Amino acid sequence: MTEKNMDNTINNQNIIICSFCKNNISEASNIISGVYGNICAQCIILCNDILGTYLEKQQKTTIPLSTPKEINKYLDKFIIGQKQAKKTISVAVYNHYKKINYLFNYNRSIELGKSNILLVGPTGTGKTLIAETLAKYLNVPFAVTDATTLTEAGYVGDDVESVLRNLIENSNFNISQAEKGIIYIDEIDKIAKKQKNLSITRDVSGEGVQQSLLKILEGTMASVPIKGNRKHPNQETWKIDTSKILFICGGAFFGLKNIISKRKDNRPNIGFNIKYKTQNKHKTTDSIFKDIQPSDLIKYGLIPEFVSRLPIIVQLNNLTLKNLIKILYKPKNALINQYKKLFSLDNIELKFHKSSLIEIAKYAAQKKMGARGLRSILESILLSTMYDVPSLKNIKSIHIDKSVIQGKSLPKLHFFVD
Repeated sequence: MTEKNMDNTINNQNIIICSFCKNNISEASNIISGVYGNICAQCIILCNDILGTYLEKQQKTTIPLSTPKEINKYLDKFIIGQKQAKKTISVAVYNHYKKINYLFNYNRSIELGKSNILLVGPTGTGKTLIAETLAKYLNVPFAVTDATTLTEAGYVGDDVESVLRNLIENSNFNISQAEKGIIYIDEIDKIAKKQKNLSITRDVSGEGVQQSLLKILEGTMASVPIKGNRKHPNQETWKIDTSKILFICGGAFFGLKNIISKRKDNRPNIGFNIKYKTQNKHKTTDSIFKDIQPSDLIKYGLIPEFVSRLPIIVQLNNLTLKNLIKILYKPKNALINQYKKLFSLDNIELKFHKSSLIEIAKYAAQKKMGARGLRSILESILLSTMYDVPSLKNIKSIHIDKSVIQGKSLPKLHFFVD
């Protein structure tokens, strides 16, 4: 008697039918039986080949690579100055993504180490902009996090996994894309452990956060909560491999100059060291930062394990007056061009005299505001004009000269003649 099951598999004595190819299988050793169906050895091999090809395509994904010179050339369009820093970063980024291609496409006979980047430089020197510009050029997801918002697990604030959550969200929840992204952690110097807290069991704002960041910086399979920033049992999570994510950390490291100088000054007072100490007294912060060593960062308050996960240390110099002037008009997204565009949307031409740009740069330099301060200066100068102009008619152009920046006169409005 023949029995027909729900899955159309026919059992007739010792004959079994494969649920996939419908072939008769006379030997039980050549078939795997499940609750609702059977599969023969030939179909298993076929499925394995299909799945293997799919997985191979998924894994062997090559990221288009530009040479360090091409990366540097693109950075030049947006970043003024910082010649040596851009060169170092271009090489580091090229090597990082070359390593990812190696992991995807070759047999890993040699393990390539992960090289994250530490940017050291005053506020307004372009640390965040460099990281953001790199991500844009490479067309990879990008996320920015402020280190001061992070705390150890169990404390009020953001867990370190929140930096990964931001990246996942910015990649439209595409985990494989997020794993090739860039994360910039700003104000990293603010989580240096404080000497006055050494006797306390936990340093919530310092060493504890550094410890929590170690694994994701080095590379681990992290669990990121899908809802909310805090983990709890049975919570749904994303699994993300951080070994391919490029971490760029940045900070001003106020006071690091003194640590470096002190180390240099502790050299014996003999031979060339006597001459060096005399010269060192007149060195600028920029020139002293060129001598940064991992031991200086450890002395500053970063734990050795944390420093070792940021092997590429890049110094960003203070911007000169010439740099600040160029930042106003030269980059592809120059501030002056942005404000000109804003006024052009109202069919008004905005003009800046060269003397006004020099005066704006001087003001930013005096206040030690860096490039970040240029926008706030322009906003302050143009605030009244941007408030009044939309209510006025027949304005042809607006002229800004040196006297406007100095507060001696108002922007000059030119009207169409009827």
